Amino acid sequence: MEQKIKVGITGQAGFIGSHLYNYLGTKENIELIDFERSYFEDKSKLSNFVSQCDTILHIAAMNRHEDQQVIYNTNVNLVNQLIEACQDTNSTPKIIFSSSSQEEKDNLYGKSKRDGREALEQWAKNNNSQVASLIIPNVFGPFGKPFYNSFIATFSHQIINGETPNIINDGEVNLIYINQLSEVFYKHIISNQDTPALKYTVPHTATKKVSEILNLLNHFNKEYVQEGKVPNVPINSFEINLFNTFTSFIPLQSYFPRKFTKHEDNRGAFVEIMRAGVSGQSSFSTTVPGITRGNHYHTRKIERFAVIQGKARIELRKINTDKVYSFDLDGKHPAYVDMPIWYTHNIKNIGDTELITLFWINEPYNPEDADTYFVEV
Repeated sequence: MEQKIKVGITGQAGFIGSHLYNYLGTKENIELIDFERSYFEDKSKLSNFVSQCDTILHIAAMNRHEDQQVIYNTNVNLVNQLIEACQDTNSTPKIIFSSSSQEEKDNLYGKSKRDGREALEQWAKNNNSQVASLIIPNVFGPFGKPFYNSFIATFSHQIINGETPNIINDGEVNLIYINQLSEVFYKHIISNQDTPALKYTVPHTATKKVSEILNLLNHFNKEYVQEGKVPNVPINSFEINLFNTFTSFIPLQSYFPRKFTKHEDNRGAFVEIMRAGVSGQSSFSTTVPGITRGNHYHTRKIERFAVIQGKARIELRKINTDKVYSFDLDGKHPAYVDMPIWYTHNIKNIGDTELITLFWINEPYNPEDADTYFVEV
């Protein structure tokens, strides 16, 4: 059996760090070593952390503060503490450093990244270790912090809350989606680096004007939030990544379940289940009373559960959190719940008759790339 690579992530609880933690959690050859921010305030805990790791992803950093000098001092100090912990324990893990395209700009944040990278490179050369510094473009993705991580997070938050975003500079922005960035980190974790210091400029995967992105977000809001339609978001595209980012800001408990329009006459009833700009795959299931289906999550797929007969309880829980969202649906009042990415979900028959559920997903099932990971809600 292949020996697992022990990987720790400083800044594990942050935007990039949490996504990396979840992404690497899907890899069978990776063993994750947990990190807490308080470790930087306790030398013994930080030393214990670095001594357990084969590879450390150094993500922890301050991005914004009123005083630029505080940003510089904080980021350089975090690097120095990490180096000191490695020296104190005679540990030589491979360190993958999250740097920024701001390195070449005349600001203290960029300087903190450049100086931190150079300090790590010198440590690697002196201690027979390795450092890979990734120069990262603008990153976007689900669960970002508005007014902090990305203008896309800010715009999405504002639109969902009925506010009007303001474009200050309608320039072109080079972007990379967080899942794509996680793949880059993973490749560097498993690669055989042949030099002590490697500097790698991560290529952006999209270039868009700010106004172009805002127009797409407003389009998603109109079609999905207001009209219940899934817009045309092709598989493996910038649009589907932006859509999944946008929908992550929808407050689940107040938005779902969404009721269908039910048309009844003397013949019976008619309900339109789905209207989408992509074809995808539709299916249905029958479930006997007391049985639960699901308990899995997806990292890219858009999925809808529509209860058309019987009583069901749909539960969702974001990976690595404790809060469970619960929705009770009854086929007498047809309704649906959509499954956000990175939320493990299930459906249980809570009635005393057969449950019939219709499922729609935006891409046909592929057993070789199922994007389905089993975790109990």
